[in-house]
Amino acid sequence: MAALLVRAMTADDCDAVAAVRIGGWRWAYAGLIPQAHLDAMSVEEDAARRRTLLAEGDGRVVNVVAERDGQVVGWGCLGPCRDTDAPDGAGELYALYVRPDHVSTGVGRTLLDTLLERGSANGHSPLLLWVLKENHRARRFYEKAGFRRDGAEEPFEVGGVVVPEVRYVRALTRGV
Repeated sequence: MAALLVRAMTADDCDAVAAVRIGGWRWAYAGLIPQAHLDAMSVEEDAARRRTLLAEGDGRVVNVVAERDGQVVGWGCLGPCRDTDAPDGAGELYALYVRPDHVSTGVGRTLLDTLLERGSANGHSPLLLWVLKENHRARRFYEKAGFRRDGAEEPFEVGGVVVPEVRYVRALTRGV
């Protein structure tokens, strides 16, 4: 398998990132959230949203892509934690998606390691994330990476159905 390159996301990556994100949703969340919602997701609309977010960003959100053979095969982003009960300086892993045909090849772990380093360098600690309660594969992935449930749980409404999410947390060394 070709070498993996992780780099900052650019506006030119938005179409590929949208395809990775929506493909990831359709693969990971099948049976967990309504299929009609997954089917209605639009790569074009998501790519437009990514372009807007990048253009209007203030530099506090980190977006990285994983590229293999010139193809974007994964994407992740983090920034300041949005939770009102989070400690000062906390960061949040907003998203981490890998093309389904690249799951279990090290892409996700490499992206996560890069984001952990960037979060630490940006002074975030701890790092929090939300994951669907029934997404056992993702929960095992994050637990192997040192994240632990902190007891917080909240409903996530999608397609008219409430799907519970649980929060995970991991300490980072600030400014490393």
